[in-house]
Amino acid sequence: MEEENKKTEEITQENNSEQTVVQESNSEQTVPQESKGLSIASMVLGIISVVLFCIWYISIPCAILAIIFGVVGMKKDGKGMAIAGLVLGIVALAILLMIYLLAIAGFATLSSALSSMS
Repeated sequence: MEEENKKTEEITQENNSEQTVVQESNSEQTVPQESKGLSIASMVLGIISVVLFCIWYISIPCAILAIIFGVVGMKKDGKGMAIAGLVLGIVALAILLMIYLLAIAGFATLSSALSSMS
């Protein structure tokens, strides 16, 4: 009888330890899923900002948000997508800045050329 009681206690202890391990592994799996959301958002917003760079009122906010979410996402898991979003956001802002600077320089050149012709 005592042996049977000891065996059932050991089995109960093993089951409790297995349940603890399962609960710990489940809690670890939920953390990366939450933190990957910012990385995914960063990458998606970066792609949108690069593709729609001609529509400045969509591209600039998307690029800024991609950079912010990329920086926050890099501190958590999902670094690959966070880096991609960060780079795409920076590239979109660089493209927009170059286009607008070239447009301003072109208009300045055009206005000076027109004023010298008169």
